[in-house]
Amino acid sequence: MNDAHLHLLVNHFPIIGTIFGFGILLTGIIFKNKTIKNVSYVLFIVAAVFAALSMFTGEGAEELVEDMPSIGKQIIHEHEELAEKLAVLLYLLGAVSLFGLYTNSKNHSKASLTSYVVMIIATISIILAKSVGTSGGEIRHTEIRINAPQTNANETNDND
Repeated sequence: MNDAHLHLLVNHFPIIGTIFGFGILLTGIIFKNKTIKNVSYVLFIVAAVFAALSMFTGEGAEELVEDMPSIGKQIIHEHEELAEKLAVLLYLLGAVSLFGLYTNSKNHSKASLTSYVVMIIATISIILAKSVGTSGGEIRHTEIRINAPQTNANETNDND
């Protein structure tokens, strides 16, 4: 198993975990349920850990694919720049989520405010995660690139 494979194994959870965590946190806020909020905080912390793993394996994955046809260093560089921003945001989200676990466990007066701060950070993270995921997909899936050649569905295949 090489770094590209490892990167593909771990890079989806920061995005999906943040989306699920957002939904769970929203549910916890609506129902004013600390346990549900705590579940979302744990998901955000795990997403931050997986973000670190994604960053760790990303460099090795880059080395393996950057010289492949139809890839190029520019598209990887764009993905890397976005991923670095997302990683920092997810580290912050994980740290604030740790604080949220603490405030909930101590029935601290800042527990409710913390859940709203986490919700704001998670929202921004999801927006950025969409760009990171798309740019990562574009590395090997040239068909989803903005400048991908469009084919007519009515065209017939010459090999038929």
